[in-house]
Amino acid sequence: MCKILVLYHSNSGNTAKMAHEVASGAKEVTGAAVRLLPIEEATSGDLDWCEGIALGSPTNYGTVSWQMKKWWDEQPIENWGKRDGRIGCAFSSAASWGGGQELTCMTLNTILINYGYLVFGVTDLTGPQHTLHYGAIQAGEPRQDKEIAGCRRLGRRLAEWVAVFFHGRHDLHPLEQGYDRFGHLKSGDA
Repeated sequence: MCKILVLYHSNSGNTAKMAHEVASGAKEVTGAAVRLLPIEEATSGDLDWCEGIALGSPTNYGTVSWQMKKWWDEQPIENWGKRDGRIGCAFSSAASWGGGQELTCMTLNTILINYGYLVFGVTDLTGPQHTLHYGAIQAGEPRQDKEIAGCRRLGRRLAEWVAVFFHGRHDLHPLEQGYDRFGHLKSGDA
């Protein structure tokens, strides 16, 4: 069983909506157990439990929320290094496009790297001009099909990587899947 934690902070509810879609995507992988938790309810025990984590924060002034940063800052020092080799990814929402969501994802990924998580990007397109190289990003809440699909693809990809690396399920490697990875990309669209 793949153990996936979707851990998030949300100011207005937009990042929470993304988190629900990320969790839905992870559940698409057979055998995935998913915990969906806001940081107000999560403990370091949830980090002990998971093999993979999707970490989400709103973009505040081009970076993670202070609540998310504080949550990680307050993790017990005894846990440092105990999560080496687990898998992580990031997602973020801001009020508008160009608000720093990719920077926020990179900061979330940096936090995870400092704890020993192996982070990944997603090369897939989930619709025209919509990809999630650094994590799933959003302006407001996910409304369009390609935005919802981006969040779900991030969660699914996390569960796939956990299945491959923790459980030897090479049949779940992303390159072995039949779903559209290029969002109907046509020659010259890139």
